[in-house]
Amino acid sequence: MKRPWLQRLLALVVIGGGAAGYWSWREYQRRNMLPEGIVSGNGRIESVQVDVAAKYAGRISRIFAREGDLVQSGQVVARMDTEEMEAELAKSEAKFAEAEETENQVKAEVVQRESELRYQTQEYERNKSLFARRVISREEMEQSQTKRDVATATLDSVRAKLKTSQRSIEAAAAEVKRIQTQIADSSLTSPVVGRVLYRLAEEREVLGAGGKVLTLINLGDVYMEIFLPSRLASRVDMGADARIVLDAAPEYAAQAKVSFISPEAQFTPKQVETQSERDKLMFRIKLQVPQDLILPYIEKVKTGVRGVGYVKLDAATPWPEKLERRFPAPEPKEAATPKAEESPTPKAEESPTPKA
Repeated sequence: MKRPWLQRLLALVVIGGGAAGYWSWREYQRRNMLPEGIVSGNGRIESVQVDVAAKYAGRISRIFAREGDLVQSGQVVARMDTEEMEAELAKSEAKFAEAEETENQVKAEVVQRESELRYQTQEYERNKSLFARRVISREEMEQSQTKRDVATATLDSVRAKLKTSQRSIEAAAAEVKRIQTQIADSSLTSPVVGRVLYRLAEEREVLGAGGKVLTLINLGDVYMEIFLPSRLASRVDMGADARIVLDAAPEYAAQAKVSFISPEAQFTPKQVETQSERDKLMFRIKLQVPQDLILPYIEKVKTGVRGVGYVKLDAATPWPEKLERRFPAPEPKEAATPKAEESPTPKAEESPTPKA
C-alpha cells in the first residue's frame, strides 16, 4: 500500500511537469508566430537548367568538366573535333586567294582596255576632222569609228568580268568566315555561372546537330517555389518582399522577391505541407533570390535544399527579427601561388584554341 504523501508528491511532479511543458510550448508558439500580414509555405531551392549542346554534328574531342564542377560564364567546357573543318578551311582560303589573283589580273586588263579605248577615241576624233576636210575617205573614218566601238564594248565586257570576280571574292570570303565560325562554335562554352548536373556524353562520341554534352544548373537564377491557397495567393503582389529560410541554416534568412504567381490553381504536390487537408488546390508562387545576393555565395549554393518561404501580404508589416538575420559574408579565398622549385601545372581547360 502506497503512502498518501508519496502519491501527492508524484501528482505534484506530474502537474508541474505538464505545466512547464505547456508553458514551453506556448512560448515556442509565441516566438514562431507570424504577424498577420506574412504567410509562409515550404519548398526547396531550385534553379534553371541549361544544356550545353553541339551546334553541328561531329565527334567530341575533349570534355573539360565533370559532374559537380563549378564553371564560369564563357568557360570552355568541351571541344568538338575540327580536323575535317580545318581541311575545308584551307581549301576555302585557297579559293579566296585564287579569286583575289583573278581580280588583280582583270583589273590589269581593265587598265589596258581603258588605254586602248582612249587611243581609239582619239584616233576617231582625228579621222573625223580629216574626213570633214576631205583628207581621208569615208571608209577610213568608218573603220576608226568601228575600232572605237569595239574598244568600248571590250572595256564594258572586262568591267563586267571584274564585277563577277569581285562577287567570287565575296563568296569565297563568306565561305571562309562560315567555316571559321563553325570551328569557333566547336569550342562549347558555358553560357552561365553554374554547376555541372549531368555529363551526357563522353569523349570520342559522335553527336548529331544539337546533341547535348552537359547539363548545368544556372546558379545565377536561384529561386524557391511555395504553394498558397487561393484566399492567400490572391493577396500576394508581384515583386512583394519575401524571405527564404533553409532547414540546413534556420538561424539565417535570405532576401527574395515574388517573381511569378501562377494564374491557374493546381493540386497540392506531395512534397508540400499544408495546414489544412481542405487546401486541395493551391497557387504556385515563385520567390526569386536576386543575382547580386547569390554571387558571393556561388560556391556554396546547392539546389534541392529544403526550407520555408515567407511572403508579405501587406508591405507595411515589419519582418520579425528572426527573418532579418542575414547569412554571414563568405571568407575571402587565399590565392595559391606555386613554389619556386615547382612549375605550375596547366589546367585542363587551357588547351590550344582551334586554328582560324
